[in-house]
Amino acid sequence: MSKNSKLMSENLKEEIAKELGVYEQVKRDGGWENVPSKTCGNIVTKAIEIANRSVQ
Repeated sequence: MSKNSKLMSENLKEEIAKELGVYEQVKRDGGWENVPSKTCGNIVTKAIEIANRSVQ
């Protein structure tokens, strides 16, 4: 696990994964290891959008 792995809370990741429709895969597979890179990128992009809205 990298030292930056806690930059995004588990709750936020789960909320965004639900919104993007991949949370069931995470639950089924027992973790984030099998989530495709593109999907992880989409989760990060969404988190950045949320952060930008909260700053404005």
